[in-house]
Amino acid sequence: MPPADDTTYEIRTATPEDTGLVEALDGSFTTATIFQVETAENGFTLREIPVDPPLTKVFPADEDENVSADEGDQELQGAPTFLALAPDGSLAGFVSVAYERWNRRLTIEDIEVAPGHRGRGVGRALMSRAEEFARERGAGHIWLEVTNINAPAIHAYRRMGFALCGLDTSLYEFTASAGEYALYLSKPCRGANRG
Repeated sequence: MPPADDTTYEIRTATPEDTGLVEALDGSFTTATIFQVETAENGFTLREIPVDPPLTKVFPADEDENVSADEGDQELQGAPTFLALAPDGSLAGFVSVAYERWNRRLTIEDIEVAPGHRGRGVGRALMSRAEEFARERGAGHIWLEVTNINAPAIHAYRRMGFALCGLDTSLYEFTASAGEYALYLSKPCRGANRG
């Protein structure tokens, strides 16, 4: 799917020099709906409900600022970050992934698109690059976690073929996101090497 405004974005692997750009990207969002999670003894249901006024979510900075030296070369660990750069060289978005060989799962650790570039195909282009990386490694499926209040992202993931596969009602309990639920979505990795 080409970007809506015909802007061409360069997708490339991040280098250590890009860390500041990635950390500075505004990943906040505003939504007029959320997914309400209703739990029952034998399961749960999701119901999209309106919120008025619209809800704005700003994610807190990572609390663990101490990254070990072993984490320095993420590409060697199978956990690269891919960047989407606008024609002017500014960062339009990124996706960080990690591959687990034992269960052949590619996890989308984080995906963010700068507010001024949303709706232009940047997220889809980044996810396509992540899927390409997954196929290269022989991943059987791609998995991600999203908060139930991020309705725009949930809708985007569903359009990309992801389906709900789980829920955690306590993941965010002792964080700034207390009261939100973690939804897990996955999709098969088409064309994966099985060897």
